Amino acid sequence: MQLRRTAPAAVTALTLALGLAGATTAAARQTADERTAVRQAPTAPAARGAQLADARPGDVLKSAPTSFHPLPGQVTNTRAWHIEYRSTDAKGAPDVVSGTVIVPKDGRTGPRPLVSYAVGTVGLADSCAPSAGFPYGTTVEANLIQQLTARGWAVAVTDYEGLGTPGEHTYSVGRSEGQAVLDAARAAQRLPEAAAAGVTKDSPVGLMGYSQGGQASGWAAELHDSYAPELKLRGTAAGGVPADLIDVADFNDGNIGAGLILMAAIGQDAAFPELDLAKYLNAKGRFYVDFLKKNCVAIDVAAGLFKKISDVTVRNPLSEADWQRRVHESDLGGHRPDAPVYLYHGTLDELIPYTEGTRLRARWCGRGGTVQWSPLLLSEHVGGAVAGAVPAANWLADRFAGRPADGNCR
Repeated sequence: MQLRRTAPAAVTALTLALGLAGATTAAARQTADERTAVRQAPTAPAARGAQLADARPGDVLKSAPTSFHPLPGQVTNTRAWHIEYRSTDAKGAPDVVSGTVIVPKDGRTGPRPLVSYAVGTVGLADSCAPSAGFPYGTTVEANLIQQLTARGWAVAVTDYEGLGTPGEHTYSVGRSEGQAVLDAARAAQRLPEAAAAGVTKDSPVGLMGYSQGGQASGWAAELHDSYAPELKLRGTAAGGVPADLIDVADFNDGNIGAGLILMAAIGQDAAFPELDLAKYLNAKGRFYVDFLKKNCVAIDVAAGLFKKISDVTVRNPLSEADWQRRVHESDLGGHRPDAPVYLYHGTLDELIPYTEGTRLRARWCGRGGTVQWSPLLLSEHVGGAVAGAVPAANWLADRFAGRPADGNCR
């Protein structure tokens, strides 16, 4: 029954992802300068070390003009810059993260709202990074981002740690993701070209993300008061949030999201090499790890459909104490967000169970948070991203306008 109900949703998700990801012929219509901006050679290790030694979290280390196209060749009235900025990894060490800052080309110079937008799962290869697809109209969530720029808001989009910069993507590692989201907002405010268009330290800031992006924005919400308190955070809109990764892995073992379990294990291992994922893998597992690192999410999910953890391991790392401790460090709900939260989740979510949302709501409400909970009736995972986007943006618009948020915890 479970497989029959969820398979059509999986097809929908893969069709959406593959349909947009396959539109790379638009690259031929881009200028040479745009292609160079996105595919800049990475900074040499010695120079990068010198940059980091003097940099604050959120400082821009490199920037170049790029362009923002929701679909191949689609024109938007925006300016965009590809950036590399200083952030902090899960162990507290400085790192370099790439991303994109997008600002409406509307003549506005006063402080405008800024949304730090966290995308959902894109994959593990550098070519999957959101910034790599924006010039060509192949980044899946660009249409949702365009809805924000159409409101006159600036948007900063992180690529997360290890996508578009040296090293491996620390996929599913909450602290690394949350810090990258907050530092993307700082970087946007410190980019001179964006500042001239109204993105300043006085800009009201919102956080927004769904799925992996919901985890990242949720972590950013929890970290704001300790990590980036100077940001004028007005609220966070987070949807489809995987609040407990062990629970999500148990739900997807042998299900349509099975490939995401191994991707998450790769991300945890990238952040914490002492976990030594390799010693748990069998030959099939080693093959899939290599495959997943070279491809993006649509192909990765298709390759992993209905596999079980036992198919790719000699023993399950998630049963080990060190793995459980590290993975649970990415759980959400342990700290009260200091700004209001709009939390939404599809009642028929086939990848991240609905109970993930209800439990996170209970944790944040129990800690005194202001939470507006919005269940999306009859929505599965991808459908929830689309159905929840406009209400979430409307909620952020109210926060930017200074309207109070009471939440519905009671």
